[in-house]
Formats: sequence, C-alpha cells, structure tokens
Amino acid sequence: MTPPSVVDLPDEGYLPSLSGATGWLNSPPLTAAHLQGKVVLINFCTYTCVNWLRALPYLRAWNEAYHGPGFVIIGVHTPEFDIEHDLDNVGLAIENLRVDYPIAIDNDYAIWDAFGNRCWPAFYFADRHGQIRHHHFGEGKYEQSEGVLRRLLTEVGSGGIGDDLVSAQSCGVEAPADWDSLRSPENYLGYGRSENFASPDGAVLETPHVYVAPARLALNHWALLGEWTVRVQSAVLHQAEGRIAYRFHARDLHLVMGAATPGASVRFRVHLDGRPPGAAHGTHVDGLGNGRARQPQLYHLVASVAPSPSEPSRSSSSIPASRFTRFPSASEVTFRPSRRHLSHHRHTSSPQANERKSS
Repeated sequence: MTPPSVVDLPDEGYLPSLSGATGWLNSPPLTAAHLQGKVVLINFCTYTCVNWLRALPYLRAWNEAYHGPGFVIIGVHTPEFDIEHDLDNVGLAIENLRVDYPIAIDNDYAIWDAFGNRCWPAFYFADRHGQIRHHHFGEGKYEQSEGVLRRLLTEVGSGGIGDDLVSAQSCGVEAPADWDSLRSPENYLGYGRSENFASPDGAVLETPHVYVAPARLALNHWALLGEWTVRVQSAVLHQAEGRIAYRFHARDLHLVMGAATPGASVRFRVHLDGRPPGAAHGTHVDGLGNGRARQPQLYHLVASVAPSPSEPSRSSSSIPASRFTRFPSASEVTFRPSRRHLSHHRHTSSPQANERKSS
C-alpha cells in the first residue's frame, strides 16, 4: 500500500500542550518551543498494558531508524491502575523495557483530556508546524503509520531515510497476538471491572474471605481459592497456597501482579490443565511452572506450543490456526502463589486496544 502524501493528510488541529505533565523521564520537560520545526509522534501508554507492549517494538525501531534533530517520539504515560501512579514503578518498567525516548508522566490525566484520548495505545503524528495530521488507536496498521511518519519527515527535510520500512523484533509479552485463535477477552480481578467470577456465593468486597472454586469452570470464567481480599482494582492474597483458576482459549496468558510489600518477592507456580506447562510456559515461568513476582508488572504465564497437525490440539498455537484441521480447545490454568501478600490486578489475552472505562 502506498502511503498518502502529506497534502492528502487531514489537519486535525494543533498539538495540545504537554504542560499538564506531573513529571518527565528520559528528558527535561518539553514545551512547544522545544518541538518547533520537528515531526512529533505522541504515544499514549501505560506500562502494564499488553496492547502497548505489543506496539513497543515498532516505537523502538522508529526511534532508532528516524531519530534526529527533525523528529521526536514522546510517550505519555497515563496510568490505568494505582500501581502505575508510582513513579518508581514506572521508571523501573521504562528502564527494563529499554525505552529511551522522552516520557511525560500524566498522573492527573491532564494531557489525556487535552487530546480527548480514549485508549492505550494511541498514536498522534504532528508535522513541523505543530498540526496533527494523522492518528491511530490500538495495535496494528504499523506500515501505514510509518508511511505517514516518513512523509512528514520528507517534508521537514530529513535525509537518509532510505527505501525500506523498519523490521521490528518481538517476543514474550511483546509478541503479536494470535488473533485467529483468541476467544478470551481481557478481564480484571478487582470488583470495579471484573466479569465472570465463579467462586460460590460471589465476591465479598474489601474484606478477607476464604474462597473455594466450583467443580467446573465455563469458558472465560475464573475463581479464587484460599483467603483473599477483593478490592476495587485488585485481589490480595493473605495466606500461602492461595490459587486463581481460569478457563481460557488463547495462545498466551498474562497476569498483572506484584508483591504487595515493596521490595519483596513471591514465588508462584502455574499449572495448565492440571499439569506443569512444559514447553507452553511463558517468559516469566519455567517448564515446571515456577516463577517469581517482584515489582508490579505484566507477567507472561502461558505461551502455547504448536502441535503437529495429526495431534489433538489442546491449547492455541503460535502458528496461525488456519493451518490446522480443528481449532484448539479451551484450557484451564491454575495459578498458585507460595507465600502470602500477593496483589493481582488483571489477566489478559486481550483485544487490540485497551479503552479507559469510567468508574
């Protein structure tokens, strides 16, 4: 597809001010004067969002390929969870994720509201005059977005762009989703946005309670076992050997979690259909299902392996499902922390964009 020329791109208004930022990472505060004459890509993010994490390889690649006096990427970190308001958490995540372009901290949602933004990730492309000429919400359409970027850079006179688009390398939590086999949406453990909670008698809010699991879970239903407190944004474990059971249909499974006590770590174990995950383990788990949660972040628990076409398909594959004669069946995962005081926020195998919901 041939990207549109600059003259074909609409004028979507001036780039709003970034003065509402409550802090900055990787840069001093940037103002309109700093951005004058530059092509600017504004990217709204929040560090536990799997949709943003899957777009991150392209942001890194664009920053490396086109970085120069005529171009800047600015991430706007607008938090979804309380843990993402903590600047230490954000700074550690940005460092671990190898993000070296400027990040504006938007804890008060001032920049989000100025843009009228509504989801993570979101991309806004502004020309050298400060006019927004293109936007995109969610994952995907990276070639189109890069085409717009290249056209705007040509207008500003950036040389040495070359003919080829970037090649973005991704794995683990950053790997593209297997949309063909995805049957399980994002869900939340906190009662503010949770769906399909299946422990008998439901959740007891803001109070420690001993939960049990039903005999069988329906697809996309989940349950707690052990003593937990279900809060508006999270579920907190109080005694060792608590569990989360979830029946899902997807290649990958992730969980936002962390030790409830800063600086602590918690060992956990993942079972898939009652067994260690083996080759289907995620990047934060070994073949026996063992892992360790430290700082609050998105943990990659399951990454199902492609079966041979002649074998029954128990869980979704890293090879497109259209290559198999039957779709994978749902799998049940059991998550078991081995000590108390673990806080969980969200499990996801997720849509293409994460929209902010009013509470």
